[in-house]
Amino acid sequence: MDYLKTAIPSQLISERGSNLVVINPGSANIRVGLAQQDAPFTLPHCIARYTSQVPKPNLQDQMLNSQVTTAQHMEREKAYDIIASLLKIPFLDEEVANSSSFQRKMGRVDGYNPQNVRKDSVFAWTDVYEKQSSTPVTDMSKDKDLPSTSLDQHEGMDMDVGEHKYRSFICGEEALKISPTEPYCLRRPIRRGHFNISQDYPMQQVYEDLHTIWDWILAEKLHIPQSERNMYSAILVVPETFDNREIKEVLSIVLRDLQFSSAVVHQEGLAAAFGNGLSTACIVNMGAQVISVICIEDGVALPTSEKTLPFGGEDISRCLLWTQRHHQTWPQVRTDMLTKPIDMLMLNELKESYCYIQEGEVDAVAVVHSYEDGMPAASHRTRLTALNVPPMGLFYPTLLVPDVYPPPPRSWFNDYEDMLEETWHFDYPRRPDMADSLYPGFNIGLPMWDSYPIFQTKPKKEEKVGLAEAITSSILSTGRIDLKRKLFCSIQLIGGVALSEGLIPAVEDRVLHAIPSNEAIDTVEVLQSRTHPTFVSWKGGAILGILDFGRDAWIHRMDWIHNGIHVGSGRKYKDSYYVQAQATCYINS
Repeated sequence: MDYLKTAIPSQLISERGSNLVVINPGSANIRVGLAQQDAPFTLPHCIARYTSQVPKPNLQDQMLNSQVTTAQHMEREKAYDIIASLLKIPFLDEEVANSSSFQRKMGRVDGYNPQNVRKDSVFAWTDVYEKQSSTPVTDMSKDKDLPSTSLDQHEGMDMDVGEHKYRSFICGEEALKISPTEPYCLRRPIRRGHFNISQDYPMQQVYEDLHTIWDWILAEKLHIPQSERNMYSAILVVPETFDNREIKEVLSIVLRDLQFSSAVVHQEGLAAAFGNGLSTACIVNMGAQVISVICIEDGVALPTSEKTLPFGGEDISRCLLWTQRHHQTWPQVRTDMLTKPIDMLMLNELKESYCYIQEGEVDAVAVVHSYEDGMPAASHRTRLTALNVPPMGLFYPTLLVPDVYPPPPRSWFNDYEDMLEETWHFDYPRRPDMADSLYPGFNIGLPMWDSYPIFQTKPKKEEKVGLAEAITSSILSTGRIDLKRKLFCSIQLIGGVALSEGLIPAVEDRVLHAIPSNEAIDTVEVLQSRTHPTFVSWKGGAILGILDFGRDAWIHRMDWIHNGIHVGSGRKYKDSYYVQAQATCYINS
């Protein structure tokens, strides 16, 4: 403690953060970096693997091909009209009736105004061939530290094309910019906050893809070869949506496969509070595919306050495309973000540049790019309209139709060895159809939280409500009036969606109106983030790791490989739900 009193924060970070790697995996992006860095590397969390299958599946998860039903379309149009009345803009039918006088001029252009500071980037197709160089850093397929090619062996290894050779796999943004004509299959190992396991994407492939992506980032971005990783420890900042088995599997990947010497797991919500120097707050993590809400009191996460909404920033981007097509402002080009991920990159940029929440009609002249198979990008200048409608889908999720991009099946996630709690002293109900000799005393078929007497009121994982209702419900579940008042004045928006212009006053206004009249609460405030909202959880994980001197909850590699953490072991891993705020006073000082 004497050292803590004399050390300055920069000295502490430099000395203790040089051998700590912070990994924050998400559905769309992953943030990785050394704890001493100011900001992490943020990369799309996906991988494209070479395949010789004919016809080739250019997208691994075939479950994404669902269509909007008639009922969903009607609900979407109804939500649009509700939003239109709030924003004081014309309804859908009014726009359609006046479409002849509302026509936008569209045409191909060779360039765009250089004075425009908006994001109108033109993406180039990825070069899928190995570089003709002997440099081992650029020749990824020959890196000895990368995982084996067991997947490629059964997918076909005929990778030579004349004098060129296909890269065995491509990670990050490059994977999203591969032409659909190339022999590659894109995979996203995490979807909607869970492992993307299905009949089309087997469990072992998900594990191997996670391992390959993370290994590639460590080698290519952090320059940490596998031979040196035993000198590093890992801090896993995992989403609240992760189940116990998912936490265990990422621990196995980090300790067994990536060969870190030790690791610890923290939740995004608690890490975000530490990242902003807060001890009590309602953390609203607004990611690309999932929004999580959880309350923190005195440095301790309250599990009963957890809410998960199955939509995020990518759904807003899809809604932007639907809105423009409905108003006939979108160029006559084939834009499909499900089968052409490069289109999603373009839509995300348009959303970030032009969509914001404001009353009145919001139009803008933008450049839309079309990417035909293997052809250079074509540019189309057009006037986009109703740009304030898509982000309002956060409050009216039927506008977003998140079911088009559904969560993975949940039948795989049955795990009764809890990573979050001391559970070996609990009595589990039995299922009569299971042999006691195989599973004595365990409830095999029910969600694990339902078996816990202390958490009978834990909410279901996904909520079918809007953002304001989720925040209000989460805070009201904490019980005490003094705590509720404090939380309503300490709302923290993090994640990429939190950067949306006009979102903070919209959240404050709608949360205030969502509070029941019988609650003696009349003030709602969203606090400004001290750290960049997109990586505040990563930064908080770095702070937690640096200030954790005792390391009682850290798991060592050989302990995990040989013993794991199992019921009755006498040493149970505790997650961030119950990490005490010993360092909070230091952070706030």
